[in-house]
Amino acid sequence: MSFTDFKGVKADAESRMAKAFDALKKDFSGLRTGRATTSMLDSIVVDAYGSKSPLNQVASISVPDPRTLSIQVWDRGVAKSVEKAIREANLGLNPVSDGQLIRVPIPPLSEERRIEITKIAAKYTEQAKVAVRNIRRESLDAVKKLEKDGYISEDERKRNEEEIQKLTDVNSKKLDEALKVKEQEIKQV
Repeated sequence: MSFTDFKGVKADAESRMAKAFDALKKDFSGLRTGRATTSMLDSIVVDAYGSKSPLNQVASISVPDPRTLSIQVWDRGVAKSVEKAIREANLGLNPVSDGQLIRVPIPPLSEERRIEITKIAAKYTEQAKVAVRNIRRESLDAVKKLEKDGYISEDERKRNEEEIQKLTDVNSKKLDEALKVKEQEIKQV
């Protein structure tokens, strides 16, 4: 990346930090909290028609109540593969098939599993924070290069470095708040 002004560096950093936050939210959506959500099954891949397909490409998923997922398989021949994929996904789910309709009851979480999921959420958050810090480091390097190449003065570099640090602090705080919300969600169910 080659920048000729700080606006480009800052816009790039903001965009990449927002992507780190979005990635964290996606990671969180895959964590089972005891409440049924269609995103719980996003990572499931089914053997269908001789190839691997995401579950949402062979069936429609709905949430009829907070403790049940309902999967309407479009082709009866794939139902057994869907059942098997859900069981093998290591989510602690036990699907019940009724022809083309598969019901997945969501069991309540044990205290041990809640602690485990909370630790996983913390790990995801730390990974996102590392990404944000790496973006900060790369942005600071870009600002130093702008000064070295004569595009900005030393005072502008220092001011820009402060802005990047503020941006980093804001995004780190957003990540921490997202973790707190997820921890509360895990505890409440």
